[in-house]
Amino acid sequence: MRSNFLRLFALLFASTLMAQTGHILQGIGAKNLSMGGAATGNPIDISGAIHWNPAALSSFETNQLKIDVGFFFSAPELSSTVPTQQGIFSGTTADDRGVSVMPNIAYTWGKDGSKSRFAISAFGISGFGVTFPESTTNPINMPQNMGGFGRIQSDYALLQMAFTWSYKLSDKLSFGMAPSLNYATLELMPNPTANPTQAGYPSTDKASTIGIGGQFALFYDSQSGFTSGISYKSTANFKPFDFNNTYLDNSTGTNSFDMDYPAIFSLGVGYSKEKFDIALDYRSIDYENTNGFNGSGWTQTASVAGFGWENVNVISLGVQYKGFENLPLRVGYTYSSNPINSDVAFFNIPATAIIKNAYQFGFSRKFGEKVELDFVYHHGTSAGDTSGPVNNPMMISPTNPFGAIPGSQVSYNMTTDMIMFGFSYDF
Repeated sequence: MRSNFLRLFALLFASTLMAQTGHILQGIGAKNLSMGGAATGNPIDISGAIHWNPAALSSFETNQLKIDVGFFFSAPELSSTVPTQQGIFSGTTADDRGVSVMPNIAYTWGKDGSKSRFAISAFGISGFGVTFPESTTNPINMPQNMGGFGRIQSDYALLQMAFTWSYKLSDKLSFGMAPSLNYATLELMPNPTANPTQAGYPSTDKASTIGIGGQFALFYDSQSGFTSGISYKSTANFKPFDFNNTYLDNSTGTNSFDMDYPAIFSLGVGYSKEKFDIALDYRSIDYENTNGFNGSGWTQTASVAGFGWENVNVISLGVQYKGFENLPLRVGYTYSSNPINSDVAFFNIPATAIIKNAYQFGFSRKFGEKVELDFVYHHGTSAGDTSGPVNNPMMISPTNPFGAIPGSQVSYNMTTDMIMFGFSYDF
């Protein structure tokens, strides 16, 4: 019963999430996203505070419900080149995934005059997914019996349900913590984490798993405009995904793959006056010490050991102008480093959702004292291709540990666009 409930909840809140910074969404909700995801040192809404700095929740005074729904479209392209006896064979395949829906919900409450404030939330915080159809004009998407991988499809999503507590240690300094229950689903076609047979790599059903994590934070408000914050979100440790595999010859098998959610360190500063708010965040995402991302290359049985990602550095900047009555305007920018180097580009074809530069514009419209509607438009770009050689486990040698095929290349790039609407109600 619990598993079915979590599966339904994840379907509603996270199943179609697409990543921005590594496989992590850069912001939560229309307001936070419109500020480039910056909220550690100066959050302007409860969703940004809950996700990036629980201690900052103490700066909000009303009991509030916040709901956001986004419509996300990505356009990745996958290209490959391999040498053949007839010459160079190359081609490109476009993703045909379509539009994804992304909802989030949060509620905060506290008693008047109390030093404590609480919140509960359900956020889709992480994911990736591609759908590259089988092709006879792109080597990497050729049918498996012709040397390619056929149709390449992935769908990963992580739903984080958190209980947040913030406490005012003084008029200027607050502490916050947020234990979380996390639910993740993963589907791969074909499944490179399974051992191949003569029929190739298998497809899988959608596997799911549960993990736990937590977050600790401090928030400082000088009460003269300057604010700052620091936050540590721990690794979310998951049980392994257990896959039921089906090969092209209809034989079956099982395998497990361990993939956790990385630890994130965030540091932020901000400045607010009557007509504007400024927020600047730095984030470090620790992929290099996270199961599923720290391993790389082939196992002894020719399955893929892991994604082989490097740590990601993120800069988020947002500005809000409040000079128009009941109509604050916002612009945001996010920079993210690419965790995928050329040696492991081939192993990351199912997870191509890497955005280097993201630009946002948003605004809100207030209706009376209690209701506010939010809007944001997002555009992101990978700023070029992620590329590397095509790898083959049959070609591994002491000088060629990944089995790179000479003269070959696989590359991918993408752009993303999204509109998101938010609703908040103060009780």
